[in-house]
Amino acid sequence: MNSNSPSQTTALPTLGFADEWLMWQLADSAFPTGGFAHSGGLEAAVQTGAVPDVAALEAFCRVSLTQLARQSLPLLRAVHAEPERLPTVDRQCEAMLSNHVANRASRSQGRALLLAAERAFAHGRPAVGRLRDRVRQERLPGHLAPLFGAVAAAMGLDGEASARLFTFTATRDLISAAVRLNVVGPLQAQALQHALGEAAAAAIAHAPVDAMEAASAAPVLELLQARQDRLYSRLFHS
Repeated sequence: MNSNSPSQTTALPTLGFADEWLMWQLADSAFPTGGFAHSGGLEAAVQTGAVPDVAALEAFCRVSLTQLARQSLPLLRAVHAEPERLPTVDRQCEAMLSNHVANRASRSQGRALLLAAERAFAHGRPAVGRLRDRVRQERLPGHLAPLFGAVAAAMGLDGEASARLFTFTATRDLISAAVRLNVVGPLQAQALQHALGEAAAAAIAHAPVDAMEAASAAPVLELLQARQDRLYSRLFHS
């Protein structure tokens, strides 16, 4: 058979493109996970004067990346590698997030992700549909990091690609919040997001793999997050 025939030249690229297409859809800001309703503590940091300018914003983003890599990625990776561990890891996340604002935000986004994934992808991927039933039946908290790992595994996404996607969307949401808080303009925000790429890659590379090694790496960030409910006026839930 001719090596340039359609049956040989399109089989493998079609599979790769399908995976990329799914990744792009999950990374799209139109995918309704609820992330844009949260600032990850940035709003409180701005109002208390901890983030007065772009330089401070970049430092805040870098600390947030470290916190995400040390606290959330080990939970995501554990569930992605062994989806049956979801109840244990989800309850571990519930115990770790003693900060009530961060805990509430994580549960809200986790459940929004699960609902969006079920509505968008359950057809042809029954494992995605079963996830929501499991969370409801076992009365799990439904935190974002472990559910992201479970959803990604159910859709056949690679583990490290899932970790990169999770890190990208969290950073994108944080920088979007900075734009809406008038800390930075849209074009400068894109330059900042690009500049954070190496820091994000390093954070992912050095993140613990074992869920039992997950821990908070930024106590000041947690204190700022906890102040959200005490702000006189606010745009975000967290």
